[in-house]
Amino acid sequence: MKEKPTPTRRQFITSIAASLGLCLVSASLSSCSSVETSRSGRQPETSQLRRPPARPAARPKTKAPWIYAASAIVVDANNGRVLFEKNADTRRAVASTQKLMTALLTIERGRLDETITVAKSDTWAEPTKLYLKAGDRYTRRQILGPMLVKSGNDAARFLARTHSGSEAEFGRAMTARARQLGMSDTNFVNASGLTAGGQYSTARDMSKLALRAYGSSTIRQYSRLREIAFRYADGRTTTFTATNKLLSRSPYCNGLKTGTTRASGRCLVSSGTYKGRNVVIVVLGSNSKYIWGDSQSLLHWALGAP
Repeated sequence: MKEKPTPTRRQFITSIAASLGLCLVSASLSSCSSVETSRSGRQPETSQLRRPPARPAARPKTKAPWIYAASAIVVDANNGRVLFEKNADTRRAVASTQKLMTALLTIERGRLDETITVAKSDTWAEPTKLYLKAGDRYTRRQILGPMLVKSGNDAARFLARTHSGSEAEFGRAMTARARQLGMSDTNFVNASGLTAGGQYSTARDMSKLALRAYGSSTIRQYSRLREIAFRYADGRTTTFTATNKLLSRSPYCNGLKTGTTRASGRCLVSSGTYKGRNVVIVVLGSNSKYIWGDSQSLLHWALGAP
């Protein structure tokens, strides 16, 4: 009678791990991804499966700096602990900072490299635009980057339509995703953040969106750029400069999104890292004089950075 081969030590450990539903550290990321995809229906980003070690931001020993902004919050991105808040639960217009949700829904749907034709309705957006032309064809990935860096409203409409069929339906999808993130005091109406009746959020809710966005390797990849090259369908190329001036002012800033309308004032959702510490900052209802100084002061204070 033929004996069964004795399992190796690795085969034994693998079988135990499989029975517990675990992926071995030495296993490929693709095999872990397939397990997670089958459960959630979404393809996870690889950076979310293999993040570098980080440590919580120590609670600052000094008093938080004075800021002009109407609302603000500072959150430790490693553990969600609130380090500072000011009128964090006041409902406000948040302008283009809500494009973080537009980007998040686009990424979570996937098919970023699918080529799609620009519709005429996508171009009906002011004032900040990429100047997309109806009939031209781009991938979602080509449009996603400039939307986050330059904050093009036509780019946001393009992504909204290709996700949900219309911007109105996309607004409902944004709000539904907000509820899943625990954003209970938020209602989104459009993809761009342009002023609209019934559209609002709070600094606390936007920090929850910021934490999720900060966990996205794709959003981090684009939102940390000081400029981005864009190639139009006719072959022309241009370079868009980032609207987030904090990227140039602070060596610790690595994202995320600006916003400004008459209704919202100047807004900035920013992220930063220093010595393994990570924080997100939400500043709403500021102005051109204070927005960058407010955000930088809070960022450096929270990180304990010079």
